[in-house]
Amino acid sequence: MSAINVKKYEAIMNKYKISWVAPFLLAAGLTTQAAEATELMFLNWSDYMDPEILEEFEQRTGVTVKLSYFDSDTSRNELLLETEGKGYDVALINGASIRVLAKRGWLEPLDETAIPNLKHLDPRWRTTYEGADTYGIPYSWGSIGIAYRQDLVPFTVSSWMDLFQPPKVLHGRVSMISDSSELIGAALKALGYSLNSTDEEELKEAEALLQTQAPAVKTYRYLSLNEDSALLNGQIAMSMMYNGDTLMLQEHNENIAFVFPEEGSNIWTDYLSVFSASTEKAAAKQFIDFLNEPKIAARLAQYIHYATPNRAAEEFLPTDFKNNPVIYPNEKALAKSETYHRLPARTQKRRSAIFSRIVN
Repeated sequence: MSAINVKKYEAIMNKYKISWVAPFLLAAGLTTQAAEATELMFLNWSDYMDPEILEEFEQRTGVTVKLSYFDSDTSRNELLLETEGKGYDVALINGASIRVLAKRGWLEPLDETAIPNLKHLDPRWRTTYEGADTYGIPYSWGSIGIAYRQDLVPFTVSSWMDLFQPPKVLHGRVSMISDSSELIGAALKALGYSLNSTDEEELKEAEALLQTQAPAVKTYRYLSLNEDSALLNGQIAMSMMYNGDTLMLQEHNENIAFVFPEEGSNIWTDYLSVFSASTEKAAAKQFIDFLNEPKIAARLAQYIHYATPNRAAEEFLPTDFKNNPVIYPNEKALAKSETYHRLPARTQKRRSAIFSRIVN
């Protein structure tokens, strides 16, 4: 082979070498990128997370957060029982459930080592419930009361009894919450008892009140918060509802009002927890830390219309938000209210039976 032909041969071979190697390198790069892509599965209430905040987290970290929803604390716990706490990385857990889920070994311990922004949180919300200081990061706190249409209800609502004993004109236009703690707790408060009552006679009275109310109830499913909500289209005139959700619906109809019942109510705290079965624990903790950056926490509070447990975030909240009595109940209302405590197994079983007889 001549020197010219040798050079021509080498040039041809180099050309083909490049044409084979380049796609290989490209494919290898794509495979590496795919392997590095991180995705978190977040179990949450619907309308309880600002999608723009999720987008910002993804842009900053490359971690995608996908949402899965539940419609009551009871249904979430049932779902987790079915999956044995697997299939999710992060979940929104009500305070009363943290101890139960942690006892099953499903929750990952959390501390400032992995979540430095814990320093911004008000300590009282971390210790309200057993196990919360170890397995939960406070997300929001609020109350439960009565939302109603002022143009459809022919009186001013002030008491739980207005909801439990509505006039016949409102029969079939009342909705309640399909959650055993909230449903039975509200009935107990209406009767002047503690929502943590273990007294059998008091529980019998609460069940009787719920049975009396049943013909007036159209649904025990939680109302949707979009423009098709039954409270907006008038199918429902009065509903048991969380305070911030009422504010969300008020944006569509100014006739909707929220009442913190005069007998008092439940003051709850929701927590973010990481599952021990998660394969993305580091990213999950990074996500929780991000949500607790003060400016992010303030944006989130305004989106979901609930009080934030993040003290540093308050600096970035509008004055009208901080002074809204629906979001931040006054001291008198708080003094009459309670948080749920762990109840004896016998009482829990009795309450579950009452709930089943009412809702099913």
